[in-house]
Amino acid sequence: MIYQADRRSVAFLSVYYAVVIAAWSIPTSWPARVALMLFFCFSSFTAAIMSHNTAHTPLFRERWKNAIWGVLLSMAFGGPVAGFVPGHNLSHHAHLGTEMDNVRHGKARFRWNFLNQALFFFLVLPSILRNEQRYWAEVKHDPRVKDWAFQYRLENWALNLYLFLPLVLDAIALQGVPWRALMFVLIPKVYGVWGIFGTNYWQHDGCDTESEYNHSRSFMSPVLNYFAFNNGFHAVHHDRPELHWSLLPAYHAANYHGRCHPSLEQKSLFLYLCRTCLWPAKRETYDGKPVVLPPASPDVDWPIVPMGFNGPIRDARLPETQT
Repeated sequence: MIYQADRRSVAFLSVYYAVVIAAWSIPTSWPARVALMLFFCFSSFTAAIMSHNTAHTPLFRERWKNAIWGVLLSMAFGGPVAGFVPGHNLSHHAHLGTEMDNVRHGKARFRWNFLNQALFFFLVLPSILRNEQRYWAEVKHDPRVKDWAFQYRLENWALNLYLFLPLVLDAIALQGVPWRALMFVLIPKVYGVWGIFGTNYWQHDGCDTESEYNHSRSFMSPVLNYFAFNNGFHAVHHDRPELHWSLLPAYHAANYHGRCHPSLEQKSLFLYLCRTCLWPAKRETYDGKPVVLPPASPDVDWPIVPMGFNGPIRDARLPETQT
């Protein structure tokens, strides 16, 4: 393991699979089943965050360990970890806020801001899938990214089995509606994918994507960042996407705090979402002005740049955290 902080990642994923085994093995009441479904939704979202982190910085030095980790994460998340490379690294990070950014916040144009947040994933999904397949068709035989191509195939096969085999087996065993597969597998996976892409909306809406420091919104809650693996420190992640998640708080304190607009350091995600999506639900820029969207425009294909997973990258200026 390259960073000892990733023991937390391994622990979270281990708990998830332990509960999966227990949920399918031990008879439960309906209230317990609902509680388990909520746990699996939360776990799929944390797995989505870990998938995002893995796409930027791998856990292990050995490729075979990273391959196994990617498969386990993909099944817990509900999408292939390798898919973050074209859909996130080469689109969102490389072309933030432009027509080549598949998840640019300007795609959400409802008057009620709650709908922008709730439906953002469905608005961006078609272009994400199209560009992922475009990248795959272009590079699947490229020897420079053969490890990525192998991993992408492996994760997709494993994920398809994990999604549909329980559905078939549960339907046979219960001789009716496969409620365990729906509640414990399918619904949580949809929630995990919906959640991770929906975060792009509140991380960037109303921000200035051309600004050096005001391009992203960060959330500073220690509780949130413990369970979200410091994903709240989003501005510095865009500045240094290869930087391990455990180093983001120190980098933010050293390079962004005091330089970015104070409103882009939100203390509470919950209160922010209540204020911007429920009441008064005003869609404003980070400095309090009404958001003015440019005319709607179609996606522009970003250049195909063969790229696999990043190799281990350390920052000599920052000490490695052990937390």
